[in-house]
Amino acid sequence: MEDLNKIKRRYGIIGRSPELDFALKVAMRVAPTDLSVLITGESGVGKEVFSQIIHQLSPRKHNNFIAINCGAIPSGTINSELFGHEKGSFTGATGERKGYFETVNGGTIFLDEIGEMPLDTQSYLLRILESGEFLRVGSSKILKTDVRIIAATNVKLDTYIKKNKFREDLFYRLNTVPIKIPPLRERKEDIYLLFRKFCIDFAEKYNIDPIQLTPEAKNILENYWYPGNIRELKNISEQLSILSEENIVGTKEIEKHTPVLLTAHFPATTYFTSEDEVRKEKELIYQLLMDMRKEVNELKSFVLELVKINDLKIPSDLPKPLSSPMDTYLYEDYPKNSINDGERRRDNFKPDASKDGKFHSPFIVREQLDDSIKFYEDSEIIEEELSLENMEKSMITKALNKYNGKRKLAADELGISERTLYRKIKQYNLSL
Repeated sequence: MEDLNKIKRRYGIIGRSPELDFALKVAMRVAPTDLSVLITGESGVGKEVFSQIIHQLSPRKHNNFIAINCGAIPSGTINSELFGHEKGSFTGATGERKGYFETVNGGTIFLDEIGEMPLDTQSYLLRILESGEFLRVGSSKILKTDVRIIAATNVKLDTYIKKNKFREDLFYRLNTVPIKIPPLRERKEDIYLLFRKFCIDFAEKYNIDPIQLTPEAKNILENYWYPGNIRELKNISEQLSILSEENIVGTKEIEKHTPVLLTAHFPATTYFTSEDEVRKEKELIYQLLMDMRKEVNELKSFVLELVKINDLKIPSDLPKPLSSPMDTYLYEDYPKNSINDGERRRDNFKPDASKDGKFHSPFIVREQLDDSIKFYEDSEIIEEELSLENMEKSMITKALNKYNGKRKLAADELGISERTLYRKIKQYNLSL
């Protein structure tokens, strides 16, 4: 097996991220076999390059290789394109035609966007994977082929299976060896390396000096979301190379020529985010918010219980919290022998204004502890940290603590894959 760095140089692959190296190692190990491979990843991550690597490192490297975009062929002609047809089998079939599976016999076929393949074509493809047999359109003669199939998709095929848009048995046939290529945003250490490579290539092609970035501009480049992945990064490098008046590009040039880099992007429903995953993420955030609310209520109840038990009085000269249009509430029919804020209902509260006629924050709790002594508790407004990143980090930490650092159990609890959990642990530098 060739060295990993040699493969990178041979095929012009730039990057040093662990996820990319792992995907390349899997491709190199499966290449000498005839196993089917399913390459997954977002659009623009370089799935076709991986298919070529597998073919070139296989015993079939001296035979034909063809890449077919299943989404670009009309559903009415895709069977003819792949399997061929007989003369007169349909309108316009003036002669017989060999399909790709016949002409590439002994070689490799790369089926890109396999999720867009029609269902009837999927059944024909399944038969080839199982027995190597196929029929031309309009023919009853069984033909044999020896073709290795490498498929790729930028969508979650399991969601297509649930919607009856993709055959489950075909999925398991294709997914003998899965290879997942990480998106560019998960390879931040590779972004500037790729950018420099594209800029140097562009400069050599047009005989100009390659541009460089200031530290601030580099930081902007590395923190962009890149929905178009490597293709988009290459476009950005070429735009800045031709439009920038100076060789040193700063934030002003980026704002002027590629303002998209300053746009905030958030995860959307892509290959890595199905509708079910979005729902689970929302439920996770909601559960975290509810846990935070419960903890605040428990703390509030605990403080009030201490005040009651120790017969404490709140000094009248404490600083008042900022006024707010929110109501404060007077507890009514409140049991004097216990304080359980979790059992109280908001419906049993009624708004109560202070003497200055202004309403205060709901964190100001007015308690009537007995019939003779009344006092008011003024508490600070607690600013909760609502950063999604911190919330996610907190939930991961809780799950790991709950299962004593066992990643698989923690990942199942969080509703994510163990590999994603490992990446998050590394991203947040969490200690187990």
